[in-house]
Amino acid sequence: MNTETQYHTDSQRVAVLGASGSIGSSALDVIAASEGRLTAQVLTVHTDVARLLELTHRFHPQTVIISGKSRDDVSLAGFPPGTEVLFGQEALEKVVQRDDIDIVLSAIVGSAGLRSTWSALAAGKTVALANKESLVMGGPLLMDLLNQYGGQLLPVDSEHSAIFQCLLAHQHNPTTTRLVDSGVARLILTASGGPFRTWSREALRGATVQDALAHPTWKMGKKVTIDSATMMNKALEIIEARWLFGIDPEKISVMIHPQSLIHSMVEFIDGAVMAQMSPPDMRLPIQFALERTQRFPAPTRKMDWTQNYTLDFIPPDPEQFPAIRLGLEVARVGGTAGTVINAANEVAVNAFLNERITFDQITTACQQVFENHHFEEKPTLTCLFELDAWARKETELWISR
Repeated sequence: MNTETQYHTDSQRVAVLGASGSIGSSALDVIAASEGRLTAQVLTVHTDVARLLELTHRFHPQTVIISGKSRDDVSLAGFPPGTEVLFGQEALEKVVQRDDIDIVLSAIVGSAGLRSTWSALAAGKTVALANKESLVMGGPLLMDLLNQYGGQLLPVDSEHSAIFQCLLAHQHNPTTTRLVDSGVARLILTASGGPFRTWSREALRGATVQDALAHPTWKMGKKVTIDSATMMNKALEIIEARWLFGIDPEKISVMIHPQSLIHSMVEFIDGAVMAQMSPPDMRLPIQFALERTQRFPAPTRKMDWTQNYTLDFIPPDPEQFPAIRLGLEVARVGGTAGTVINAANEVAVNAFLNERITFDQITTACQQVFENHHFEEKPTLTCLFELDAWARKETELWISR
């Protein structure tokens, strides 16, 4: 029998939010290879109905959700009998709280992923978090939800998963990412450097969309690829790590590592450095989260120890990549700063992809909107979404000027 339809009675039932994206697709590879330990209970897409139909026939989920369309927009004729088809954002927020969901993979790109992540944690669920914007926007609020309702947050980003794996080897506590009497001196996030690692600041002003999308290591969506080129992805990861691991921003560093074999490192107070190393393949951190930190054979690339390897580590130039400095500042400030920087970046990246601004103006726009926003130290969820809307409008105004 095909492993995609072979279920164990103790299978972990997974809701894959963002099933048509790169993370969702990799997660489904992991589920298919799990020999029944994992099953796809819920699959969601924003608008890609054709892809959802394909996945529904392959994985036989109980429920599918099309969050960006209404019932009137979609024909249900192609869906298998018995499949529950739901529509809209509200359906996402309700489904993740159901008793028949054991793990929620939050892989919706951008700020749109926060509400469903919030809803899952408010129900005490285990969330495998690939949507970094959730912690960037609402880090302290989400950590409060964890404490209040007893859920679990497992990182899927390769960098944060690497740090978590190093901490597990040190702390032996798979229930929390928080550092408690850990002996940790520093977290070191590695970065590929993207396509512009060797470009000067002057040359970056003339970078084209095609230049920025030519990532040397990872195959990702356009938005994430541009974030890698500006290193805004590292800025967001700094903010995410600050809340996920409960560490001061001053103890977070970034190193460019072009080979993308070391996915991040932890330095301890005695000077020892622990690293997680593997070929770049998102299925490894996804499986580690979905399997709740247990190790099983994975459908991933492995190191070839018959080959020579060279590992380079280069401190990033803050003048070449000002986004890193901005990320550290936002992580120190906290409050509403993460929401504003995230929203501004989404709008600015879209403007660059549509050739409305130059590459170097992406980070400049984020800095300007961040400096002009009305800061609140302890915002509510409603406040965060209001500021998200404000920052998007403000960024559009900056672009138009």
